[in-house]
Amino acid sequence: QVQLVESGGGLVQAGGSLRLSCAASASIFSTKSMGWFRQAPGKQRDLVALINSGGSILYADSVKGRFTISRDNAKNTVYLQMNSLKPEDTAVYYCNADYYGTSRSYWGQGTQVTVSS
Repeated sequence: QVQLVESGGGLVQAGGSLRLSCAASASIFSTKSMGWFRQAPGKQRDLVALINSGGSILYADSVKGRFTISRDNAKNTVYLQMNSLKPEDTAVYYCNADYYGTSRSYWGQGTQVTVSS
């Protein structure tokens, strides 16, 4: 059982920045991928950014050039640096991890990000 704990959410004005962290209870070295998703009220959960074991990164078009995903294997932590935030970035942000050797996908409890105009 792997636990993911997100932190770093909060209220910020448009144009501001936040850094989200996702700390895993197990080594992230053996993950196939780790990613950030977000879900706004009444909407589906969408991919924001993904980093795989080879270091390849995928971003949603809506966040390209503003958000940066990174990982620190030594700290078992994945980060999402969010700059130039917009009101439409307001959502609950979830961390996700897929490990080799299991089909199970792990999720954190989510952290709220609210961007005021």
